[in-house]
Amino acid sequence: MSRTYLNRRQFLTLSACSLGTVWLSACLRDSQTTSAATAQTARPAARGTVEVELAATEGTLTLDDRSIPIYTYNGQYPPPRLEARPGDTVRVNFTNRLAEPTNLHYHGLHVPPTGNADNVFLKVSPGETLTYEFTIPEDHPPGAFYYHPHHHGFVARQVFAGLGGFFVIRGALDDIREIQSATEVFAILKDFDPAPTRSRRRHMEQMLGREGQYVTVNGQLNPSLTFPKGGLLRLRLLNASSARFYRLALEDRPFYLVATDGGAISQPVELEELLLSPGERADVLIRGDKSTASFRLLNQPYDRGGMGMMGGGGMMGGRHGRMHHGGGFSTQPQTLATIAYDGSVDAQPLPSRLMAVPELPAPTRVRRFTLGHGMSPGRGMVFLIDGKAFDVDRIDTSVRVGDVEDWEISNVGVMDHPFHVHTNPFQVVSRNGQLEPVQAWKDVVLVRRGETVKIRVQFRDFSGKTVYHCHVLDHEDLGMMGMLQMQA
Repeated sequence: MSRTYLNRRQFLTLSACSLGTVWLSACLRDSQTTSAATAQTARPAARGTVEVELAATEGTLTLDDRSIPIYTYNGQYPPPRLEARPGDTVRVNFTNRLAEPTNLHYHGLHVPPTGNADNVFLKVSPGETLTYEFTIPEDHPPGAFYYHPHHHGFVARQVFAGLGGFFVIRGALDDIREIQSATEVFAILKDFDPAPTRSRRRHMEQMLGREGQYVTVNGQLNPSLTFPKGGLLRLRLLNASSARFYRLALEDRPFYLVATDGGAISQPVELEELLLSPGERADVLIRGDKSTASFRLLNQPYDRGGMGMMGGGGMMGGRHGRMHHGGGFSTQPQTLATIAYDGSVDAQPLPSRLMAVPELPAPTRVRRFTLGHGMSPGRGMVFLIDGKAFDVDRIDTSVRVGDVEDWEISNVGVMDHPFHVHTNPFQVVSRNGQLEPVQAWKDVVLVRRGETVKIRVQFRDFSGKTVYHCHVLDHEDLGMMGMLQMQA
């Protein structure tokens, strides 16, 4: 299949340790929650082993002179950043200090979905400790992945309240000379609400997908990010919001996309805009080749749909929608961060090549899925896959390990749905019959209302049960999730 590349005038939707040992970037800080902490690095417990103590706790975040109650990992925001290399054993001693059950999902990692690995069916009750342990495969791609809770019925509530952070796999992408020379900045895009954990939310809020009043980067409102003039900024982006989309742009220059959810693409792609739906990640390079002293990272309005059958023009209003901003709504671009020069270096070039993205073999089977919604007695509106709400006791899709399949996912509802598959990454083949222009590894793909998206996935290495679902997490909790059985 031939592939073409986007230029900067086109719009792309991302639907986007040098000592031979591993490092845990634990972001070790003071015990109290802070919005301005600086990451530190801790050595692993032993060569080839990453071991970390991680606890889900209640905490606070100060935003706009207000103390906001949040959920945290280890009492800090941003949360600890976990890092490892292929071949390493990861051991997470996880303690639940919340007053409700929770667990951990290692979003995007290709590790077993069973036992005490990436098993979303485990339950960690209040006060309990569970040790997660798994080995990163030797051929695991480098990239920015994501850990967050996944105990069904509590997922949206806990992510909305602040739980979720980077899980980074280091590797060949980091060793490319131009990437090594860039200033690396991790940016968690996350909205917060003054009352994120209140137990009774209006059903309408959940149906729409909850969005918080304050939109932050690493828990800060409009932080300053710096890199030297003439250099490259490697901005590693994670949409850790439970429902909010980010339609990103820079004030006076393009992005250069170098990696998506599952790792590097083959060569940089110049973009004017970058859309990240919940759960998506992207690595972009920003050039310090202009004389402008500072410029802004902007979030532009985006209409992700609404309950049109209930009247009105959709949940967000207007053609591009509205965004929460400091207690009100805005139809204007919102400043997420200000980027400024700090010093200068000789002009640094972009890499010409990154990492090859192999094309998957032809599929052995094609399946079709329909995303929609309906009414349930006693529950109100629920979100459905193939007309069914989630049932943990029902297997919805059974596949064979080793097979390659095409999944055609059609959205017949009135809202956009980012579709996430656990355990195995996929490639987006086409959108409404048009070939996807960039070949990349993904684990979340945006399926807009009225769209049909075809993805190709190979079920490799691991048997067992896992799930696929909408990553607007209120929709997942309200039923838009299916059970996947992978059989050896």
